[in-house]
Amino acid sequence: MLDAWLAEDIGLFDLTSTLLEIGTKPARIAWVARQAMTLACTEEVARMVALRGGCATDCLPSGRCVEAGTEIVAAQGAAQALLDCWKVGQNLLEYACGVATRTRAMADAAARVNPDVCILTTRKHPPGLRRVAQKAALAGGAFPHRLGLSETVLVFPQHRALLPGGWKDLRQILARRRRHLVEKKIVIEANSYEDAREAARCGADVVQFDKVEPERLAQWCPRLRAEWPHLGLLAAGGIRADNAAAYAATGVDALVTSSLYFGPPADIGVRIERDPPCKTTTEGRSP
Repeated sequence: MLDAWLAEDIGLFDLTSTLLEIGTKPARIAWVARQAMTLACTEEVARMVALRGGCATDCLPSGRCVEAGTEIVAAQGAAQALLDCWKVGQNLLEYACGVATRTRAMADAAARVNPDVCILTTRKHPPGLRRVAQKAALAGGAFPHRLGLSETVLVFPQHRALLPGGWKDLRQILARRRRHLVEKKIVIEANSYEDAREAARCGADVVQFDKVEPERLAQWCPRLRAEWPHLGLLAAGGIRADNAAAYAATGVDALVTSSLYFGPPADIGVRIERDPPCKTTTEGRSP
């Protein structure tokens, strides 16, 4: 993946550095936080530099919170190696740190209201970015909701629409096949209180509410737990930074969101300067 990103940006060669005859000069590069942020994918930038023949001299780990002005990745090597990584590394860091920073803010806001609630991130991100998006969300304090179709059983209304008998058919199928799911939980999405009760009667381990207002969830959650004490409850659909605390206060176990993948990038600056030949890397270097 890193090789492909570099190849896409480099093309055949760097016309500017070739014209200026600077490619072989020893140089130093540093990616610098221009704002307070939570870091993500710094290790990938360090590996990117290594792929081009440079060496990272410092690499702060994903998940660390830093202030404006902090050097988050630094490297030395031939100028061309560093120039090749300049924009690709910057773009990766700005996206990943943006996701991680938004995730950390949401996790903190939810925890202030309900310390036990979790943030779960979906797979609704641009195709090809799953590794980056999930690493960034993890760095910010979230966990994956569902990484792919083969990972969990999640019954949506769209699935039920294909069963002629609706809830009755679903109840019978799950009762018959549940022995195959000894290592899995059954999650069923619901849009109403009655749907949630039907899901529980079908044997759902978890009910996922989709686009239900927090005021209604606050009423439904205690009633469902009174009847099914071990039932897990998720709030999904429309969970954003401005309403995460309200949803966390309803009593659900987790908030399922895609909104963290979309928003302003983190502000990352890049410094490049002449430097002596590459020296031994520091403790912070990525493996």
